[in-house]
Parts: sequence; C-alpha cells; structure tokens
Amino acid sequence: MKKFIIYLFAVTMGLCGLSSCSEETAEDEEFANWESRNDVYLASLVNDSLKQQGWTRIKKFSLNDSIEGSASEYVYIHAMDSNLIDKSHVDSKKWKVSPAYTDSVRVIYQGHLIPSESYPQGKVFDPGTVYGKFSMETSSTTRFKVSNMVDGFATALQRMHVGDYWRVYIPSELAYGESGNSSVPGYSLLIFDLILIDYTSAGTALNPWQ
Repeated sequence: MKKFIIYLFAVTMGLCGLSSCSEETAEDEEFANWESRNDVYLASLVNDSLKQQGWTRIKKFSLNDSIEGSASEYVYIHAMDSNLIDKSHVDSKKWKVSPAYTDSVRVIYQGHLIPSESYPQGKVFDPGTVYGKFSMETSSTTRFKVSNMVDGFATALQRMHVGDYWRVYIPSELAYGESGNSSVPGYSLLIFDLILIDYTSAGTALNPWQ
C-alpha cells in the first residue's frame, strides 16, 4: 500500500510538471523572437507618425526636443475621439494646459502588448480602469502622480489636455526595458488607451468625477 501511494504521488507530480511545462512552452512560443518583433512594430509606428494624419510623436520629456533622437526616445500618439467626456466639471483654464510632472491626474486607461498569434489585439497586461473591452460604458477612473509612471506614460500625460483620448505607443526603453516585469516580457512595446479626465497640482485634491 505504501508503495502504491508513493507511485500515485510520483505520477501526480509528473502530470503537474507536464502541465506546467506545457504552459511555459506555449508562453515561450507566443513571445518567440519578441525583441525583433517589437523592433519591427516600432519601425512601423515611426512611419505612421511622420506620414499619417492623426499621428504624432513626442520626445521623452527629459530630453531636448529640438535635437532629432533615435526612434526609442519618442512615444507615438494616435489621437482618438476627444469628445467622450463632459468637461464642464473641470476648470476651463485646464482645457488648453497640460499636467506637469509633479501633478496628480485622474484618467481612464488600459494597457496591452503588440498583437501576437493568440492575441490579435494584443495581450492585455494591465486592465487598468476598464472591465473588458475599452469603452466609456465599461470604465471607471483612477488617479496617480505623473512622476510615479514609466517615462513614456509620463511623457504623454504632460502633453495631453482634459478630454483627450489617445492611443499611446511606448518603446520598451521608455517602459520596462529588456527585463520587463511580472506581466510584461522584456523588450515589450506598450500600448495604452488613455483618457485624461482631470489633473491638479501637488497638495491639491482632485474633484470627484461621476
């Protein structure tokens, strides 16, 4: 009986090991050649930002914008619909002025990776304030300091105006780099749907938002 229990335990552990191995293999295949795939995707963004209407690029906030930089020194912006929220709750002086690095912001956002075989729209690594697919109907808001975000995210926020809805593309160099984090593989270009709801200076409370 004792030998049978030991045998059963060994088989169970073996099956668990095989399952874990299978999951890891699938994950490896999903993100195979990930660095080069992200490089190719970034190259396409450079082309779009220079040639297509509604696109622009913004150099990292801490760098000299008057000097041409490498592709990875910019975030790439596709301006979406900027009439999704009622701005009447926000001081009209803020409508044409952007948040500062030391400000706090209220936003709607969701983050995903570039498209892959299993995720044609890109794997969602951060659902953010959105429940399911990105939309106003499935969204809540959150608030944080601009200075607490990765450089690419902070760069975009410092050029947004209240009510702007941008799709923000952030090269890995302005995000989590070659190491990534627990939910983001290394070398990942990040894509955020981002709406700026409101912002305020340090030490001042944000107005509630309905």
